[in-house]
Amino acid sequence: MPPSPPPRFHGIIPPIATPLAAPDQLDIPALERLIEHLILGGVHGLFVLGSTGEAPSLSPTLRRSVITESIRITQRRIPVIVGITDTSLTESIALAAFAADANAAAVVAAPPFYFPITPADLDRYYAALTAAVPLPLFLYNMPAFTKVPVSLATAERALQNPRIIGIKDSSADMIQVHGLLQLASQRPDWSVFVGHEQLTAEAVLLGAHGGINAGANLLPAFYASLYNAAAAGDLATVRSLQPKAVQIASLLYSVGPPATSLVRGVKGTLALLGICSDLMAEPLHAFSDPERAELRRRMLLCGLTPALP
Repeated sequence: MPPSPPPRFHGIIPPIATPLAAPDQLDIPALERLIEHLILGGVHGLFVLGSTGEAPSLSPTLRRSVITESIRITQRRIPVIVGITDTSLTESIALAAFAADANAAAVVAAPPFYFPITPADLDRYYAALTAAVPLPLFLYNMPAFTKVPVSLATAERALQNPRIIGIKDSSADMIQVHGLLQLASQRPDWSVFVGHEQLTAEAVLLGAHGGINAGANLLPAFYASLYNAAAAGDLATVRSLQPKAVQIASLLYSVGPPATSLVRGVKGTLALLGICSDLMAEPLHAFSDPERAELRRRMLLCGLTPALP
C-alpha cells in the first residue's frame, strides 16, 4: 500500500529573518533578495514573524508591513504562514485578521508570555483564539522563550479542534516529538514540524512533516535536500548531509551570548552573504567587529563564502 500523501503543510518552511533599513523600518529590497533566495533554494513555504524574525521586538506597524510585503513578493508561489504570538489576545486576533486579508495561508501562535499560566488557561486561550481567527492555526512550542510549554496533553486536547492543524515544536525533546507523532496519526491533516535543524532529518524519518529551520535562511537548497532525502527514506543521503546540519548549528549559532546567539548568528551571516544588513531590533544588537570576524571564520569552515569583506 503506498504511503499517505503529506498534509498540505510540509517540508522546509524557514522562519525568515526581518531585514531592517533603520529602526522600525523594513528593508524591502533586502526582503525581496531574501525571499527570492529562499524560493530559488526550493523551500516549501515561509514563516514570517517568528523568533528568527525578531517578532516580539517589532512594532505593530512593522509587523503588518512584514506580512504585506512578504506575501506580495512571494506571489502565491509557496504558502506564507504568519506568527501572531503576543501577550494580548486582542492583538493576536487583529494580526491574524490582517494576515487573512493579505492572503496568508495559516497562522502560528505560541503561548502568551510574561504571566505564568496553567494548562487550563492555555486551553481556554487557544479556544478563544481559534474561535476568532479566520485562518487555520499552528501551535508553537517554544518553552525556552515563553516559559510556558505546549505539553503533549495540551496538544492532545488541541487535536480535537479542527481549526488547529499542527504544531511547531522547538523543545529539542525527541520524546516530545515521538508523542506528537503518535497524536498526529489520528488526523491526516495535522502537521508536526521541528524547529531544531539538527533534529529535522531524524524527525522526518520517524514521520514528522518537516522543519521550520533558521538555517534555511542561509542554505535553503541544503535543507530542502536534507528534508527530501529523509522524506524519501534515503538513509545514505541523510547520513552524508546530517553532519553539515550539525556543523552549521554548532558553529554559526554560538557566537556571543547563548540566549540570542541563534537569531544574531542568522542575521549576521545573512549580512556577510550580502543579503541584508545585520541591523537588529532593540533590545538585540548586531555583532561587534571581533564577533563578526569570528563569524566570518566559522562561515568558511561551513563552506559559506562571505560576499562582504
